[in-house]
Amino acid sequence: MTKRVTIVDFGIGNLFSVMRAVEVTGGEDIRVSGRAEDIVDADKLILPGVGAFKDGMLGLRERGLLPHILSAVQRGKPLLGICLGMQLLATTSEEFGLHSGLALIPGKVKPMPRVSVHGDPLKVPYIGWSPLILSTQGLSEVSCLAKAHNNSVYLVHSYYFEPDDPKNILASYSFGGHLITAAVRHNNITGVQFHPEKSGAVGLEIIREFICS
Repeated sequence: MTKRVTIVDFGIGNLFSVMRAVEVTGGEDIRVSGRAEDIVDADKLILPGVGAFKDGMLGLRERGLLPHILSAVQRGKPLLGICLGMQLLATTSEEFGLHSGLALIPGKVKPMPRVSVHGDPLKVPYIGWSPLILSTQGLSEVSCLAKAHNNSVYLVHSYYFEPDDPKNILASYSFGGHLITAAVRHNNITGVQFHPEKSGAVGLEIIREFICS
């Protein structure tokens, strides 16, 4: 049975590159939408996003989408957050002030470190490719991530998500010797800081597993 996938449009995101990635990995009934009814009717939700945390939450509120996303998750619908979409899963963000998030995975969004563990300056925002370092949970629970272990993914960000419970971390990457969260999971909610739609075969496999499982 074809699963209906809604890519949530809240006015801030790389919507059509994500849609194209879903199409090429087997998605058939795909909607890019900011309408509540398309969230309610979806079997799976993708929350993309590029930009500031505050603007992302404002976009969701202005479109009246917050209660529908929260309700869908509470009813067990799988949700995948990408880049900013992953950060919005957090409880709070420190980006340009303190802001409340969806609180679907308890944790904070914090500034990227500016110096390495050896005291050398680091360039922020970080833009580039980095190999994934999988946690025990990532290796055992998510088959596509297990295949992605030590493979590089594409990242662009200045802030990162630090979950309260380390068990929610599926994968990290090294930035100046600091471990930065790259993927999280809690029950039916998954988030990736990197752009799977721009990460080649590794990223497409992650999207394929999400929409087909």
